[in-house]
Amino acid sequence: MTIVSPSSTSLEHVAGHRTRVGVVAGGLGAYWPQFPELLPQLQQCARRVVERLTAMDCEVVDAGFISDAHQGKRAAEQLRVADLDLIVMYIPTYLTSSMMLPIAQRTGVPVLVLNLQPTEAMDHRNFDTGKWLAYCGACSVPEISNAFLRCGIDFRSVSGYLEEERSWAKVGHWVKAAGVRAGLRGSRHGLMGHLYPGMLDVSTDLTLITSQFGGHMEVVEFDDLRVRVAAVTDAQVADRVALARETFDLDETVALPDLEWGAKVSVGLDRLVADFGLDSLAYYHRGLEGEQHERLGAGMILGASLLTARGVPTVGEYELRTSIAMLIMDRLGGGGSFTELQALNFFDDVVEMGHDGPAHLAISASRPLLRGLGVYHGKRGYGVSVEFDVRHGPVTTFGIAQQRDGSFTLVASEGQVVPGPLLQIGNTTSRVDFGCHPGDWVDRWSDTGISHHWALGVGHRAKEVSAIAELLDLEFVHVQP
Repeated sequence: MTIVSPSSTSLEHVAGHRTRVGVVAGGLGAYWPQFPELLPQLQQCARRVVERLTAMDCEVVDAGFISDAHQGKRAAEQLRVADLDLIVMYIPTYLTSSMMLPIAQRTGVPVLVLNLQPTEAMDHRNFDTGKWLAYCGACSVPEISNAFLRCGIDFRSVSGYLEEERSWAKVGHWVKAAGVRAGLRGSRHGLMGHLYPGMLDVSTDLTLITSQFGGHMEVVEFDDLRVRVAAVTDAQVADRVALARETFDLDETVALPDLEWGAKVSVGLDRLVADFGLDSLAYYHRGLEGEQHERLGAGMILGASLLTARGVPTVGEYELRTSIAMLIMDRLGGGGSFTELQALNFFDDVVEMGHDGPAHLAISASRPLLRGLGVYHGKRGYGVSVEFDVRHGPVTTFGIAQQRDGSFTLVASEGQVVPGPLLQIGNTTSRVDFGCHPGDWVDRWSDTGISHHWALGVGHRAKEVSAIAELLDLEFVHVQP
């Protein structure tokens, strides 16, 4: 399903960060005069590595092929000034660690050592020493690991053969993770309103976000939204109502005045996000007796869902950490919808999860529904709400747990969304099969210290989340059956 971006709003900052990957290949220069055919073969393999990386839709900076420590120094300077997110060191034959270590030291960028031999195995009967050397990159991998360890540099590697898709899938995880890490460091997270009273798990020290994820925290007021909503024209409201009708099925319970109010708030919300340059927004306002801020809070769901589907997670209950988890899941290509536990089904062995309010429309199993609600359970106000089921198939639950010492842990679990009966109460709801007793899964998931909200995204993403955690120097917990 395609979510149409309203022409009345400029959200250029949502376009995202294009990952910049540096590549350097090398081998021991002493081999070249001894085996003249070796270097051209290795350089051809290096060109193939660049081709495969370029096909991952990342910007590649190729520092060429180095043969000694002096050339390594020059490559280090070229890569240092390139503003990279990841450096891939391709090791097609033996080289000394002194050739690659300065690159890691001087750039300060995460490094992936790539050990891919030309084919699955050597032709032992017909190989001489020169042909063997094109397969001995593995010899350098532990040497580089030890040198990195002793110099305080994180080491990671992928070993396989040049056209092995399994190896390139692993490389893809690291490229995605590096892009997400870079995007987080440049992101702007908005907070509007105040904490839902009593939700002790949701409260987050804002400085810790900047410290561990990077980025900027922008605290905005509901009055910032109020003045923008007040400036919305009737024509803009009509356009947004038309977009809602294009995007959703409208249940008969939807009252036109409530739809128009949600549309008006949606346009103002877009303007707020654009004016403050936000990449995510968490909000909540309790309100009182129908006053204007209560009406604004109750009118957020339509606009928040449209923003979330366009890559700006916008979530209720002041759930900052979950808005960031949804941002990460979205950048991984998994969407990421605002989620909590709803019930357990012990007949079908599924966990039912979802949330009232904002949803990631782009991962809906079918055309989402707008339902009119006379009351929002546990919240003041009334209006339209989103009802949908996440696309059936593999999914990942992903959240950010804050530990006793203030550190964050990335927590993920993989399951399958399966068909079956769903509540029809204006909530998102999905039935997730984790391959185990539903109660056991809830206990294991809760044991991680996760808050009661998280992102539910499509696809199995635990390996990608694990890579992000490593690049951010955070703990990762994979909850499995």
